[in-house]
Amino acid sequence: MRDEDSRKLKSAISGILIVDKPSGMTSHDVVSVIRKGTGFRRIGHTGTLDPRATGVLVILIGPAVRLSEYLVCDKKGYEATIRFGSVSDTYDGDGKVVQTGHSYPMDEEEIMDIMDTFTGNITQVPPAYSAIKINGKKAYDLARKGEDVKLKERNVTIYSFDFIEYNPPELIADIVCSSGTYIRSIAHDLGQKLGCGAYLSGLKRTRSGNFSLRDAVPLSVLQKAFEDGNWYQYLIPAADALTEYEEVILNMEDEANILHGRRIPASQGEHGILGKAVSEQGELIALLEFIPETFEWKPKKVFYQ
Repeated sequence: MRDEDSRKLKSAISGILIVDKPSGMTSHDVVSVIRKGTGFRRIGHTGTLDPRATGVLVILIGPAVRLSEYLVCDKKGYEATIRFGSVSDTYDGDGKVVQTGHSYPMDEEEIMDIMDTFTGNITQVPPAYSAIKINGKKAYDLARKGEDVKLKERNVTIYSFDFIEYNPPELIADIVCSSGTYIRSIAHDLGQKLGCGAYLSGLKRTRSGNFSLRDAVPLSVLQKAFEDGNWYQYLIPAADALTEYEEVILNMEDEANILHGRRIPASQGEHGILGKAVSEQGELIALLEFIPETFEWKPKKVFYQ
């Protein structure tokens, strides 16, 4: 394939890969693997996972990287394993255990009662060993140097915190929360409230927005597909990922108008605030904004060139 043809192909391909991230890799590591396997430079993701964590990582490819702010990925689901009886400086199993020897609760009802206090809108303090920046420096870099790291409380939402299984000293729980929630902090704070100490010993992301583990492809499978040249079978078209938006099918005239920044008439009936403009071939052309005063669709962000 000529360089010019390859460039045009890469500028046209746009979509999403749902990866089942293995333990031991950073989210950036996964992006690097996919960048190398696809040959695409424009690749991003919608939310990091700690290296120890596994599960759903939403990868954006090509022009779809510009969709990140519009994808409904603000609600995350996790299966968390919490170990009682010890406290870790990182709030997980990768850190140094700084307190041990605590007894752990044997009464499941007591644990569930305390878990209920975490649901709803709560505040939490992120772990000192986190990527949050303090005066331009990452908190974990400061913590590793022995500096006293003080992070501000943040508001998060815990939609549910459900008991799955308890094999002392480890609890397995299902957590659904807002984006930006630190599950490590939930584990740590649960241990503090129970008076026994706790840290996060395992984490699997089961859901990110509308995408779940059922949609995810193990990274090892993707790597084999890169070698075989058939990885496209796992690519979700950008238009299909925007399930919350009204679909507006464009004829050739409307498509030309949208590509040139011009408005097009909306059909009669009720419309949402935003819509997705899709060509007759199923390609995502643009995001649209509905103008009720003139009953028109206005281009908000154009993707297809």
